[in-house]
Amino acid sequence: MIEILQWATLAVCCTAAVARIPSAIRGENRSLFYIFVLATLAILLSIDGPYVAIDGLLGGNNIANLVLRFVLFGVIFFIGLRSLRAFGAQKSRRLLLGLPGLLVFGLVSAFTVVVFLMMDTSGSSAGMVAISQRSPRDAALVEYYGAAGRAYPAYVSVVLLPALAKAVASQLPTLVRVGAFLLAVGGVCLAGSLLFPFFPPQLHSLRFFINYGAALCFILGLAAFWCGRVRAAAPATRRSSTAK
Repeated sequence: MIEILQWATLAVCCTAAVARIPSAIRGENRSLFYIFVLATLAILLSIDGPYVAIDGLLGGNNIANLVLRFVLFGVIFFIGLRSLRAFGAQKSRRLLLGLPGLLVFGLVSAFTVVVFLMMDTSGSSAGMVAISQRSPRDAALVEYYGAAGRAYPAYVSVVLLPALAKAVASQLPTLVRVGAFLLAVGGVCLAGSLLFPFFPPQLHSLRFFINYGAALCFILGLAAFWCGRVRAAAPATRRSSTAK
């Protein structure tokens, strides 16, 4: 079931990226295309087979996992930036782009790299599962590393939630409100991921559903925004064609 969810999420991300290629070539809203491409890469690096192959090319020391962390940071940052621009949330924008946001990003990034360097990372292992089984020390470090990797996305999600909730309750077009709702659900999932260390062992698989559920919500939410924009532009295009 987990593998099906992984590959299904990858397929959705890849489809969204491919669908955006014509618009990106025309120079239209390229940032959305880049988000979909980065999200596709992130999902690819979270699947065992592709992860081991890619990390092997990078030396087999789980550098791919560190790359994955920063790809996820980039994805959530640009999703946050697009969302805040769309809804004009100036106060939340300062928390993302101002000193608080930069400080959180810097501290989380530094901590992530330091903990990674403290571990015995030899031998490719998706999700660092094999690393955590080597010793109690490595197991603890993997937990700290995972928590650091979830901290920045959770921070951005919390920053976004007020603006998204306001958009959902507004009189904006339906697709825009659906997109905001999906992003909000994804944000709640990411914020909730900070509680993973407190999950009992029997709920370990729930982590995967929360992570991939968040990814699907974000991608589908952005796709809803895109469809809403296309739908809003259609009448203007028809009027222009009629005038000619």
